[in-house]
Amino acid sequence: MSFWDLIRMSGSNLFKRKLRTILTILGVVIGTASIVVMISLGLALNQMVLSEIGSNSSLTKITVTTMGGGMMSYGSEEDEGEERGFTDETVDEFRNLDYVKAVSPVLNQSAIAIQGRYMADFQLTAVTREYLESMDLEFTEGGVPAEGEELQVLYGSQIGTWFYDPKSDMGGMWDMWDEDGEPVINVDMNKPFYYVFDTNAYYDSLYGSYDDDSGNTQSSRPPKKYIIETAGLLAGGEYSESSHDIYCDIDALLPILKRTFRNKAIPGQPTSKSGKAYKEIYYSDIFITVDKMDNVTAVQEELKQMGYQTYSPIEYIESYQRQFATIQLVLGCIGAVSLLVAAIGIANTMMMSIYERTKEIGVIKVLGCSLSNIRTLFLMEAAFIGFIGGAAGLGLSYGISWLLNRFGATFMGEMMYMSTEGAVASYIPLWLSGMALVFAMLIGMIAGFFPALRAMKLSPLAAIRSE
Repeated sequence: MSFWDLIRMSGSNLFKRKLRTILTILGVVIGTASIVVMISLGLALNQMVLSEIGSNSSLTKITVTTMGGGMMSYGSEEDEGEERGFTDETVDEFRNLDYVKAVSPVLNQSAIAIQGRYMADFQLTAVTREYLESMDLEFTEGGVPAEGEELQVLYGSQIGTWFYDPKSDMGGMWDMWDEDGEPVINVDMNKPFYYVFDTNAYYDSLYGSYDDDSGNTQSSRPPKKYIIETAGLLAGGEYSESSHDIYCDIDALLPILKRTFRNKAIPGQPTSKSGKAYKEIYYSDIFITVDKMDNVTAVQEELKQMGYQTYSPIEYIESYQRQFATIQLVLGCIGAVSLLVAAIGIANTMMMSIYERTKEIGVIKVLGCSLSNIRTLFLMEAAFIGFIGGAAGLGLSYGISWLLNRFGATFMGEMMYMSTEGAVASYIPLWLSGMALVFAMLIGMIAGFFPALRAMKLSPLAAIRSE
């Protein structure tokens, strides 16, 4: 008997008893839909979290800190081995590592920005131009300042909400939001700002400094103000990676800081026990951009072996992926229970079919049909049930997925405190569809295996004599 003859016979035999076959297929439909939808929920949750992490951080960025967690605030002039922070030599060392695309020292500098009667206290993040360009920042206006330009600043999308009027009631803090709770922007971010880098001297000039000897406050001269142009405004919503960040070129900032703090240490820099500043600039952190996300872990491991502490969003992603793998396994097992029940139904249907077709089996055996053909015939019938039920179950899964995405995605995003833009509650990739269809056919064949063996073992004469 040819292969196509077996297919034709199994197909015709399957629907001789339509109601029983349809009910059996219905069990496979429900089982397949259950397992696909359950897994799709876990995949959607995984995708949502990864998308949220990716939108709020660069997945190829590594932050390196010293084992002590940062710079020392004081030190010994004789002890050169004491930890003070990173130096330019460390930056050059990191540039020679494999897979590294860009390296930048990080200098965090406090400053006060003033425009009209409004002001804000800032923390500038000074990095190299090379690193700013490697970040692939998106701008609504402007961009990374050109090489050799005087100090210019890049502002996150929410920085305009930081400005307040210090002379208004409550120090201007209540003026930062309107009656509807929306942030109020009182400044033009495209216009220049006056910057004050000696913040202590600025507040002393306004409110006076306390004199321990006299017990009185004494006013001091206002520090120098610098007019700083805006280089660009970063794109992104309220919770995007750089929405509350302020970047500038470290090579343009350092000359200004050295002029401002000519006779004293720059705030945040380590000093000797006598309070003197070191000639060299020390950095608390170093940012590294890796060429590909797949190489981040390898670079991190190498840095840890060198004695440094590192941080990367990849660590969170790997942790989340382990958790979601467990969640998907649990959800998949819940769905698989329905498919197991369907497999029992297939086995029952095939056994009933054998009892009802005993004489038919005996006849085809007498006519010379081989045992392997008989086994293949019944396995094909079971596989057809699995295939039809699996295909219909996939269609049902896509329908349920559409409904979940249409009405449940926003709710899931809000429940997870994540952005609901582009969120999905159910995600069915192509590989899941293929695996579900193959799995349904495999379950059908496994369920039909033992009935097929029984059909093979039937005695032809006994089968012919049966009523």
